[in-house]
Order: sequence, then structure tokens, then C-alpha cells
Amino acid sequence: MRKKLLPRSTLLLVLAAAVAVAKVREPIERALILSEHPRSEAPRVYVGGRIATLLRLEKPCDPERTAMLGWEGHFEPVVCAGRWVLLYPLRDLTPDNPFLLRVTLTDGTELPFIVTSHEQSYGNREVDQQVNVFASREDYDAVLSSLYRALQSERELREQVDRYQKEENSIDHAYATLLANGEVKQVPFSRKKTFVLKDGEVDMMVEILSGKGKAAVVVQLSNTNHPAPWRFGEARLTTDSTSRTARPFALRMNRMEIVPGASGALAVVADKSAFESENGMVGLVLEIFRDDGLQQLAVSLDPRLVRE
Repeated sequence: MRKKLLPRSTLLLVLAAAVAVAKVREPIERALILSEHPRSEAPRVYVGGRIATLLRLEKPCDPERTAMLGWEGHFEPVVCAGRWVLLYPLRDLTPDNPFLLRVTLTDGTELPFIVTSHEQSYGNREVDQQVNVFASREDYDAVLSSLYRALQSERELREQVDRYQKEENSIDHAYATLLANGEVKQVPFSRKKTFVLKDGEVDMMVEILSGKGKAAVVVQLSNTNHPAPWRFGEARLTTDSTSRTARPFALRMNRMEIVPGASGALAVVADKSAFESENGMVGLVLEIFRDDGLQQLAVSLDPRLVRE
């Protein structure tokens, strides 16, 4: 009797269901720290039938002196390559039938392991797929610390890239770039106040500008008597000169370092929202710090600047 074929729509539905079931599982990975006590039992490695288990060592192993007792008929031949040892059971094991694995490093160190299974290790459950072997707690902590530092650096770099991408599309940063480069006529700001200051080493001209819903400050710095280059450290916009009340702003400089005899400029643009508080509009203080932590300049910004 001829078999009746499934309709095309039904067949596609069956295939889609099969694909949905076949999810990729995360590999089971754990750290194994060897005990230095001479009477401690050999650490256990849990395997499952037809599932590869990798031991990752801190040092290369010696293939000639790495072996498992009684492996024939139960495992594929043990593979020792570089810092890796590969175990592949042909079938599921039982906890009452363990195998002794002896791994010898190229420096002569012998590492014994008991290869066995959990009570219920079927279906890829409770099976070690990668075991990272460490000789001591100090080695493990060192690797873990390095990993955390790498993850932190990656996170900071990603945040920095995200910030730069946002700044590229920010109108305030675009205004600050033009102001720092002296293109005042290209931005919708008008000068309100100008101050000329001198601290003995650096001459400064400070311009306060007002725009529609925005305020700006442009600082021209000339390194006149300082024997070393002037370097920018930090800028802070607050209501009371503390980080607790810090407000967002856009900042641009045409040079981060000003050598003796040279000049540079920085520009800060603040939106109206930076002046807002629960009690209405408040004044702000812009502080500029050098890289040595000393305050170079402090400017008070009246909230009326952003109302014009």
C-alpha cells in the first residue's frame, strides 16, 4: 500500500518543530583545584557515553607517560596533546566501575584522576565537558583575576565606544567642537561676559555665551611661564562643587596638552536640563582641573543664560 505523503505545509511545520527542539546547549565547564595534601583522594572527572571530555592543564603533558588503566573496550585511546587531554567513553559508565587516569606533565609531575560518572549522567547531564585543572588555589585565583580584569577592560572599552558614538550624534558636542575651534559665528550663541585671568603660569580668557535653551563657556589658555606642558585633567559641572550634584555637559578641546609658549582652547556646552531641579532652575559651577589635580578655573553660570 502506498504511503500517503504529508502536505507541504504540514511537512514544513514538522521541520520547523524539529529545528526548534534542537537547541544548542552551553558546554559544562568547571575548575578543578588539586589538593596538596599527600593523603587526599585523586580528584574525580565525570564522563558520559559518547560525550568528549577535555582536561585543560597549566603545563604540557607527556603522551608517552599519560595513560588510563583498563580503558580497552570502554574508551577510545586517551589523547594527550599539548596542554589538553581528551577522554571519549564508548558507552555510559556506572559509578561503581571507576577508571584510574594518570597524566604526566613534561616536567615529570604526575597527576592522578578518577574517571567515573554520576548516578544519573544520561542525556548530557552532570557530565564534565571541559575541566580546567589548576595546581593550587593561588594559580586559580591568578587566572580568575586576569579574566575579571579582561572582562572589565572589555566592558569599559565598550562603554567608551558607545559614548563616542552618542557624542558623534550629539548637537551639544558639535557646538562644543565648533566653539573650541573658534567658529563662534557658526553656532546659535551670543557672548554675554568675557573675563581675562592670570594665575602666574597660565593666561586665560573666559567667554560665557547664551543660546536658545543652552549655555556655553569657552576658555582660551596660554602657557606663558609654566616650564612644563599644561595638561587637561577633568571638567566638572555641579550645583555645589561636589560630585554628588554633577550635571551632564559636552566638552571639546582643540588640544589636550599646551606646551610652553603655546595656546589652546576648550569649550563646554550645557543644556537647559542641566540647570533644572526639583525646586526650579538653579545656578551651576563649571570647574576645570589640570592633570595634577589642581583647580585651574571655576566659573559660575546663571540659569538665565538658557532662558534667552
